[in-house]
Amino acid sequence: MRLIIQNTDVHEYNPDLKKKNLIITIQQDLTASPLGRGKEGFSARTWEFPLVRRSLLSSILMEFLNESSAGFADPRHLRLYNESLFQNNFSAYNETNSFFPMGLKITIVMVYMVVCVVGLVGNCLVMYVIIRYTKMKTATNIYIFNLALADTLVLATLPFQGTDVFLGFWPFGNALCKAVISIDYYNMFTSTFTLTVMSMDRYVAVCHPVKALDMRTPHKAKVVNIGVWILASAFGVPAMVMGNVEEEEGIECIIVLPDPRSYWDPVFGTCVFLFSFLIPVAIISVCYSLMVKRLRSVRILSGSKEKDRNLRRITRMVLVVVAVFVVCWTPIQIMALAQTLGFNLHSLLTVVLMHFCIALGYVNSSLNPVLYAFLDENFKRCFGEFCYPSPFRLDVQQSSRMRGIAREVAYNCKTVDGNTNPA
Repeated sequence: MRLIIQNTDVHEYNPDLKKKNLIITIQQDLTASPLGRGKEGFSARTWEFPLVRRSLLSSILMEFLNESSAGFADPRHLRLYNESLFQNNFSAYNETNSFFPMGLKITIVMVYMVVCVVGLVGNCLVMYVIIRYTKMKTATNIYIFNLALADTLVLATLPFQGTDVFLGFWPFGNALCKAVISIDYYNMFTSTFTLTVMSMDRYVAVCHPVKALDMRTPHKAKVVNIGVWILASAFGVPAMVMGNVEEEEGIECIIVLPDPRSYWDPVFGTCVFLFSFLIPVAIISVCYSLMVKRLRSVRILSGSKEKDRNLRRITRMVLVVVAVFVVCWTPIQIMALAQTLGFNLHSLLTVVLMHFCIALGYVNSSLNPVLYAFLDENFKRCFGEFCYPSPFRLDVQQSSRMRGIAREVAYNCKTVDGNTNPA
C-alpha cells in the first residue's frame, strides 16, 4: 500500500505559511489484499481535507494507516481526527462554527436576533426624541445621540453575523465582509471615545461649573462627535482595508494582517486593547474619582437645589452607562488580547465562551436605551409621549400653550396701559 501526500510537507512546518488542503491518495496492491486475490495491478482512492495543524500530521497519518491495515481506510476516520483538531486550533472565533451543535447555533442566532430587534428599536427611539424635542438638545444628549448612532450601525450587522454562525461560513461576499468588519471596529472605538468624552464633560460640569457655561454647549458637542468619528477612523479604515473573505478552512470573513503574522497579530491586538479599552477606562476612572471627591466635599454645587439635583442625576446616569459598558466589554477584550498574544485557546468550551462574550458586547448596545428610560426623567417622559400619545395629553399641551400666550398678551397690554396713563 502506498500513501501519496500533496500540498504539504510532514517534516517541515512553518507556522507563517498559509494553510492548504491535505490531499491523501491511497494506492493498494490488489494482489496483496485479501479482497483482491487473483487480481493484478493497483486500485487507488483519494480524499481531500482541510489541513488544520501540520505539526500533528504525522500522528494523524499513523492512526490512518492503522485503520487501513485491513483494506481501504474509511474516510470518516480521517475526517473525525481533522474535525477534533479543527476545534483545538482556534485562530479566529468563527473557525469552529461548522462543528457547533445545532442547538448551540440556534441559541446564538436567537440571542443575536433579539438583541438586534430590541436594540434597533430602542436606539432609533433615542435618536428620534433627541431630534424631535428641543428640550432634549443638551450637550449630554448630543453625546448620547452619537452613542446611539454607533450602536444602531453595529446592531444592523447582527443578521449577517448570525447567518455566518448558523451556516458555518460567510456567504455574503467580500464587499459586505469589509463593511461589517469596519462597522464593528467603528462601533468599538466610537462607543469608547464617546463615553470617555461624556465622562470628561461630566467632570467639567461638576468640578468647574463656571467654565462649563462656555464649554458645554450643543454646538461644541456636535464638533466633538465629529472628532470622535475621525479618531475612530484610525482603526475603522484599516479594518475595512484588511477585511477579506478567505477560503482556508471554509469561507471566512476575517482581518488579514500583513506578513509576518507572528509579529503583526500581537501588535495589532495590543493596540486595539490599549486604545479601545484600557486607556479610555483609565481616563474615565480618573474623571469619576475627581467627581466623587467633589460631590462629597460640596453639598450644593450650582447654587440651586433643583439644578444641583439634576446635575447629580445626570452624572449618576452617565456613570451607570459607563459601568455597564465596562462590564459588558471587559470579557471579550481580555479574551481577544489573550488570543492575539498566543495563549492556548484551543478547546471547544473556550470558543463557546468567546461567542458568549461577543454576544455580551452586543447586548450592551441594546441596554443603553433601557438605562436612559429608567435613569433620566426627560427621556422617560419623551418615550411615554411617543409610545402612548393620547388626545387628552395633546389637549392639555395645547391649552397650556394657549394660556401662556394669553398671559403674555395680557401682560403686554398692561405694560402699555401703565406707560400711557401718566402721559
